[in-house]
Amino acid sequence: MWQRRLAWRKPGVGGNRLTPVEGFRGVAQASVEVSPVPPGRADADRSHPLVVSAIIPTLNEAPRIADTIAAVRLAGFDEIVVVDGGSQDDTLTRAQQADCVLTCSAAAASSQATDDPCLPGRGRGRQQNWGAVRSRGDVLCFLHADCRPAPRAAEAIRAALADAECIGGCFVQHIEGRGWRYRLLEAGNLRRVLWFGLAYGDQGIFVRRHVFEAVGRFPPWPLMEDVELMRRLRGKGRWVVLRPPLRVSARRWEQRGIVRQTLRNWAFLALYAAGVSPEWLARGYPHTR
Repeated sequence: MWQRRLAWRKPGVGGNRLTPVEGFRGVAQASVEVSPVPPGRADADRSHPLVVSAIIPTLNEAPRIADTIAAVRLAGFDEIVVVDGGSQDDTLTRAQQADCVLTCSAAAASSQATDDPCLPGRGRGRQQNWGAVRSRGDVLCFLHADCRPAPRAAEAIRAALADAECIGGCFVQHIEGRGWRYRLLEAGNLRRVLWFGLAYGDQGIFVRRHVFEAVGRFPPWPLMEDVELMRRLRGKGRWVVLRPPLRVSARRWEQRGIVRQTLRNWAFLALYAAGVSPEWLARGYPHTR
């Protein structure tokens, strides 16, 4: 169990190379200026750029969903799919007003329990899978409702994926909080990706659709679905970290404190690695998406 769950701790496993973002050269330099299309790219690809879809799972996100959708649109995504998990506030109304593809995963769910990860239902894993089913993109970028991509982020994704060996990546975080503690947290989260190959959902994970489907998509879990997806992606190809920064709300850390929230995340990860079910862990996690 430990070896299966902790496979992502070995950065060199499977040749899944990580591109550093400090002092790097090449694709990830799209952080500042989007890299030009590499000379080896086929003319057909030049005339038909990758379609990049943003998939946003929501649950009671009325205060921020409109701003998030506006930021995603400004970032140049070809499609925005909001997948609601049964919100009791005005999330659905505000998402409709923002003019995006809207689907309610909880309402579309079958009354019978199923292990099929592609069927709709409650929980972030199912919501994101259902959003992928409803989308048309060649590339799927999964964004939490409190995360806002920078302008031209979608163009940076296309530039990175011009390398055929690259299967996906994530973004550098900028947490919207003042003080050195937040900067230290950002640095730690970046090192987690670079050293251990483990990106969380609030880092804007993006992946080619065919790779996402080949590894079995997200597991149909309410929590830890991002950790398991990263484990499944190990060894499938090159992974990059891009720097137009993804702006992330500091609400979780503001509500519970930076140290307490960070220790809580570590504890949940350790329990998951020890074999505790994501469903059990979700009982102690706030019900936001």
